[in-house]
Amino acid sequence: MKCSACGSTALVEGLLLDLTSGGRVGFQPADLSTLRTMFGMGSRKIVSYGCIHCRTLQLTVEFNERDIKKYQEFEGQQPGVLERINAGEEREAG
Repeated sequence: MKCSACGSTALVEGLLLDLTSGGRVGFQPADLSTLRTMFGMGSRKIVSYGCIHCRTLQLTVEFNERDIKKYQEFEGQQPGVLERINAGEEREAG
């Protein structure tokens, strides 16, 4: 899957969630731990933009620098678990 705005394949799966009983909507990355989810930690602010001309609605997520570093580690198709382990062993040996 690719980003419809820029064409990048570095997409983060997650859920839209209600942060304040109908007041604000947030984004929660799918890989967030259960404990952080229970305490409402780790959700990201969503900003929406509406186009006057075509009436298209766009949503953007405000990721922090830590998120960007974490999720851009692998651009494109994610390597399998064994490939990641082998890559880590090669880096340690090198």
